[in-house]
Amino acid sequence: MTHESADPLVCAVEVVYATAEQQLVVEVMLPAPATVAQALAAAAQQEVMAALIDPQQAVGIYGQICSREQPLRDGDRVEVYRELRMDAKTARRQRAKTQQEDA
Repeated sequence: MTHESADPLVCAVEVVYATAEQQLVVEVMLPAPATVAQALAAAAQQEVMAALIDPQQAVGIYGQICSREQPLRDGDRVEVYRELRMDAKTARRQRAKTQQEDA
């Protein structure tokens, strides 16, 4: 986050969505008190995020999954989690198997 709000009636937060190729970050300013749902709605107003935010996706603040009704604090980072295509353990096994076959 580049800055926090100096106004106690305003909550400045980042909404983040990461793909394998890039991380999309949208900064939003909301009237305090604000919730995760309000931050997501504000971020969805920007075209870059509109198609990415789905009501079924898990969300969190700084890596901790939370509900969309979770209150926000000034400077929070709201993260939208995408569904994994493959379990991390399975992916490691497949990479190891490929490396063994190539050796």
